[in-house]
Amino acid sequence: MREIVLGTAGHVDHGKTSLVKALTGIDTDRLKEEKARGITIELGFAYLDLPCGHRLGIIDVPGHEKFVRNMVAGAAGIDLVAFVVAADEGIMPQTREHFEICRLLGVSRGLIILTKIDLVDPEWLELVKDEVRQYFRETFLAEAPLVGVSAVTGAGIEEVKAELNRLVSTSAFAEAFGPFRLPVDRVFTIKGFGAVVTGTSISGRLTVGEEVVVYPGGQSGRVRGIQVHAADVGLVEAGNRTAVNIQGVDKELINRGDVVATPGSLAPSYIMDAEFLYISSANRKLKNRSRVRLHLGTAEVMGRVVLLDDDELRPGATANVQLLFEAPVCAWPGDHYVVRSYSPVHTIGGGVIYNSLAAKKRRGRASNGEIFQLYREGDPEALILLHVREAGVAGLTADELAVRLGVFGKRLKKLLDPPVSSRKLVVLDPDRQRFIEGSVYLDLQERCTAILAEYHRANPLKGGMSREELRSRLRGGDDARLFSFLLAELVRKGAVAQTEAEVRLAGHKVAMAADTGKLRQEMLAFYAEAGLTVPTIKEVLARFGKGREGLVKELIEVLVREGLIIKINEELYFHAAALAELKDKIVTHIRANKGIDAQGFKTLTGLSRKFSIPLLEYFDKCKVTLRVGDLRVLRERQG
Repeated sequence: MREIVLGTAGHVDHGKTSLVKALTGIDTDRLKEEKARGITIELGFAYLDLPCGHRLGIIDVPGHEKFVRNMVAGAAGIDLVAFVVAADEGIMPQTREHFEICRLLGVSRGLIILTKIDLVDPEWLELVKDEVRQYFRETFLAEAPLVGVSAVTGAGIEEVKAELNRLVSTSAFAEAFGPFRLPVDRVFTIKGFGAVVTGTSISGRLTVGEEVVVYPGGQSGRVRGIQVHAADVGLVEAGNRTAVNIQGVDKELINRGDVVATPGSLAPSYIMDAEFLYISSANRKLKNRSRVRLHLGTAEVMGRVVLLDDDELRPGATANVQLLFEAPVCAWPGDHYVVRSYSPVHTIGGGVIYNSLAAKKRRGRASNGEIFQLYREGDPEALILLHVREAGVAGLTADELAVRLGVFGKRLKKLLDPPVSSRKLVVLDPDRQRFIEGSVYLDLQERCTAILAEYHRANPLKGGMSREELRSRLRGGDDARLFSFLLAELVRKGAVAQTEAEVRLAGHKVAMAADTGKLRQEMLAFYAEAGLTVPTIKEVLARFGKGREGLVKELIEVLVREGLIIKINEELYFHAAALAELKDKIVTHIRANKGIDAQGFKTLTGLSRKFSIPLLEYFDKCKVTLRVGDLRVLRERQG
């Protein structure tokens, strides 16, 4: 059964710790300094078993203004709040600040407790009740139970228990599914056992023996033991006050604010998209890029609030923002955060994280508003497409997408099926489940064919573009798997054709002007007339070049592609008909004489060594002949 977490809130010395002790019998002040000063400094923990069957975990937070950062760390995982106001003092500064923090963290249920009623007379108590009701009149505590208590006399304690039982038994507390997450609020070592972290588990389950990772640092270890309220357990679920003994991690590298989680479930980030509420009690406008203290989970990190639509924000307004952190933090969409001013330090706002791995955005762009509207609407498919589209040609794997959505496993697979089946997502790598957004992929295809078309226009005599040149000019071409996938699909669609080395548009044909065609015919006739005593490339350029060497070289390539002349080496090209005739002579000679040597070849053809050696090597390469010692014999199967 999911444990419910109750957090206390209220001004310093209003009796939160005494109330918890009266309810549970547990003194949550454990530090010597707390005992000596009579105030709560660090988070304290207790529990209360309710008649409805639920165990209520209780977090007692500091009330002093110096320790509000500790209060925020404790309030990060609570389901209910017990808002404490001392009857002899009423609403005070930390009453207001603590309430703003609870509201910003998304707490929406609780009760109000007036403590120290033994110190005031009935008439004063009624005045304080009216003040409290007036303060909370337009908030989630407007209709909340209000109970007066005395930790000294015990008055009202049983009524508080009854109200807590009613609140828990009549509320539907949603299960926090997904991987395990525990924001760390305390870390220490036990001799012989190693590092121990404590916190409130906020999602998933954890069992002894499982591997965990401490984010954002990335240390990994194995769970050696788990305790819930000082009792050993083999499994812990979301909502429990938990201590985890982790084997294989360095305690010195773990800090409050880190998150112990299932491997692969989080990713460190310096930029997050968020909705920001600038509270109405702020006394000045907030300027763009104001340096602030950002509280996320149990972490406190310095950073800046970037206003995407305005240069400044008035108190009470809500804005689309990017949070820029000065140190890496981890979160999921839907996590709440609190912002406190840099100096003097007080709570000024907060809100909800929309994208925990956001790309940096330019201010004033209309597209920013469209993106934030998608965040608010929360349609899973639209968010999937947004994240994958923003990743561009690199795409995202299913694991990377899971972290961005905070949705994992079968739930994610179910969400991915519709956009994959409709080709809004293209699966590049079935093994790793890597996706590229459909419109990005279509743009890539169009860019590929446009590059080829441009190349054909600039090089009309060339049959195609080299694969490597196309790859270097295509955005995303450095991704070998994406490039191969793209070309294969374009070939399948009949848009392009490719050889091992070249790619061309399927309909491309070499186009020649009349004078170019005439030159081509002259060159082909020249090679035909030369027979087997062909000129070198240098001699061909000397005869036909005369300021158009580039064109002559291109025409030689055209004739080779057309199969009319054949390249033997970098210098020698032969007319195809002459080589075919020579091949027949060689085959006939070898069959009659069981082989041919270099001298026999020279006698047969009348060619000098300049031509005979390259030609003999050519027929070996073409698998017509096979060299055995000084002889060439026929291969059993001629190429």
